[in-house]
Amino acid sequence: MASSPLLFTVRRFQPELVQPAASTPREVKLLSDIDDQQGLRFNIPFIFIYRHEPSMAEKDPVEVLRNALSQTLVYYYPFAGRIKEGVGRKLMVDCTGEGVMFVEAEADITLDQLGDSLHPPFPCFQELLYDVPDSELIIDRPFRLIQVTRLRCGGFIVAINLNHTMSDGTGIRQFLDAWAEMARGAYQPSIQPVWRREILMARDPPCITYHHREYEQILPPYNTIKEEDTTNIVHQSFFFKPSDIATIRLLVPFQCTTFDIITACFWYCRTKALQLEPEEEVRMMVIVNARSRFNNNHSTPLIGYYGNCFAYPAAVTTAGKLCGNSLGYAVELIRKVKSEVTKEYIQSVADLMVIKERCLFTTVRSCIISDLTRAKFREVDFGWGEGVYGGVVKGGAGPFLGVTYIVPHKSTKGEDCFMLPICLPSQVMKRFAKELDQILGSQN
Repeated sequence: MASSPLLFTVRRFQPELVQPAASTPREVKLLSDIDDQQGLRFNIPFIFIYRHEPSMAEKDPVEVLRNALSQTLVYYYPFAGRIKEGVGRKLMVDCTGEGVMFVEAEADITLDQLGDSLHPPFPCFQELLYDVPDSELIIDRPFRLIQVTRLRCGGFIVAINLNHTMSDGTGIRQFLDAWAEMARGAYQPSIQPVWRREILMARDPPCITYHHREYEQILPPYNTIKEEDTTNIVHQSFFFKPSDIATIRLLVPFQCTTFDIITACFWYCRTKALQLEPEEEVRMMVIVNARSRFNNNHSTPLIGYYGNCFAYPAAVTTAGKLCGNSLGYAVELIRKVKSEVTKEYIQSVADLMVIKERCLFTTVRSCIISDLTRAKFREVDFGWGEGVYGGVVKGGAGPFLGVTYIVPHKSTKGEDCFMLPICLPSQVMKRFAKELDQILGSQN
């Protein structure tokens, strides 16, 4: 976590299964055809860091969170079950009530010793989340792996491995809020969980109505794919202060969102750093939360829905066009594909999953970006107040390295900024940093 390596000891207790505090339905529930696509069949790690809170000095965070988790699972009881795979690779939840894997731990270190750079990448993360054998698997495994580590200063760290087939960022935050409410003494979650996965099932018969370039199956080129050279991958976070955003805005001759600016900048710099041939196609896939597309007459039928409800449409161009034009060119491509996501678009994706056997998104010369600014994971409050950090552990997702996130961040000076954790081969990362520096210094 600090800029220099820091050695410390973590003592873990025996892992245990935390079960719902009361009896729950014994049933099998189908995941939606958006949930069970190949690109979501992985576990994604999150970390939440909390300082000592004097008013909670008599409370043990491990005990509070363990008990609250048991109570929360009464409402989110599918999380206490296990994933099964049926005919046609269809995923379903066997609601067995077996429970969530929970690990109690203690570290011989204080939060201050971890330094000021409490953000991705976390080189000591392997100490903060138990390395369960075959943890990359999702079938017949616990949905959640949680480790709560006490620190010597009275602070603590919550590390979680989350099965992405069950929830997207919005759904994860909803579950965390419910867990936090129970930890603070609530009797039930303020937002009741809604299953309703049938809303995002394929039609009968399925019918693909859009050209989904994010799922095009492209053969890798004969030569080595630079972005998939995993022998020397490094992780690094880049920060965008308000002054940086203002600088990049000067390069775009029209109004656009901060998300569009950062996304275009990332895509441009990454493509330049990969040193691709001008005619090679490149893709930027943008995560679009589609819940609002299901609104009817100002009602929101998906309030409480904690499944995956998003698409990642692909902006496609060539490396030559992307790098030979201004950033405004990339922004226009990104805005166009975001606007294409409608209720029908999501339905078309669900149909495609059935027709094309839950295929993986395009990985060749592709990257994906997700906006986590609205999720505000840092604000999850178990009773110890807002976290020092809350959110993803690193760039990348599952086996695919080309994923990044826009994360809200407080600088050491208390300034609101944005963080972009990415992973690339070391030489490519150096070129990426140089390209970004050139953009940010272009107006000086």
